[in-house]
Amino acid sequence: MATECDCRPVNDESPLLFQPPSPRERFYRRERQSVPAARAFARAALQDWGGYGRVEDVLLCVSELATNALVHGVPPGRGFLLRLVPFGEGGGVRVEVHDSGEGVPVLPRQDVQEPCEGGRGLLLVSELADKWGVGTRCPGKIVWCEFESRGQAVAPVASPSWSRCS
Repeated sequence: MATECDCRPVNDESPLLFQPPSPRERFYRRERQSVPAARAFARAALQDWGGYGRVEDVLLCVSELATNALVHGVPPGRGFLLRLVPFGEGGGVRVEVHDSGEGVPVLPRQDVQEPCEGGRGLLLVSELADKWGVGTRCPGKIVWCEFESRGQAVAPVASPSWSRCS
């Protein structure tokens, strides 16, 4: 049985011209296959929102932040939350990875030559994203990056506000 609704404005209110996309989020367990699953989830969300001009940059940063969460941030028996938030009038995308681990990620010093292959994930994020940072949550942290609109964009949604742990 279908239900119809009357979408005409009431009492001089402006009609809703578009429905902005909702943030998307998914929880992943601490296991290796979570990284490609997070990347596929992000790709599907961007496609559902109508495409995005910087999809490959966004997906690489999702991979790097998810990998960092698994390697450095997620305690045994826990997982991480990937959250994608459309923002801004130009149609930007914010990528957030929430984990319950201790510590704050930092960029590696550029004057130090690292003999191992690791340690370049945040450097890639800092180069590809327009902004990145770390926020607090109880317990743990949120590592995020933002991509302002370039090319085809998603509709805007207000950026979330964050509260600090007490």
